[in-house]
Amino acid sequence: MAATLKQIAGYLDAKGWKYRIDEEGSRILTGVFGSNLEDFLIVIQLDEDGEFFEMFAPRVLAGVQNHPHKTAILQTMLAISWETKMLQWEYDPSDGEIRAIIEFPLEDALLTERQFNRCLLSLVELVDELALPRLKTVMETGEDPGDLEEGERLLLALQEESPGLLTVLERAMEARKRRGRRLPSEEKDDDESLA
Repeated sequence: MAATLKQIAGYLDAKGWKYRIDEEGSRILTGVFGSNLEDFLIVIQLDEDGEFFEMFAPRVLAGVQNHPHKTAILQTMLAISWETKMLQWEYDPSDGEIRAIIEFPLEDALLTERQFNRCLLSLVELVDELALPRLKTVMETGEDPGDLEEGERLLLALQEESPGLLTVLERAMEARKRRGRRLPSEEKDDDESLA
């Protein structure tokens, strides 16, 4: 009960999307106008006689192969994969292509319209709205702004779970900074005055 291109074309028809079927490549080509990716090409491909489903956006990010912040860019891609459901990133070291992909085996299951629509909308939203602005910042600065956002989320979670804990931590960090500014002889003098 594998998926077929005709079935997927029907799902796209129901949404009013334009597409082109490539029977030979066992795939459908479509796309959208994105906010951060002008030519947002989407390839929907069936492998293994329709038992394996792939939906990907090729050439999402250019210029990474010899970029000075390549390590930070690739690390951010992995962090985004960690933080999101379904979305994965692929990097071709031979030509530097970066691809965003959602893929899974269907085996003997039917690809439902609801599953397909979730994959399609997730790919567009996650790549265009979440990942690309973040990756472009990393390309410009070498720093992942998501790290800062994650830290802020952690602090908010701590504040909700343990009210007052952030104040205690802040005081402890200030005390540690002050200790680091004193010379060892000053700390010894302070210890003697406490005795």
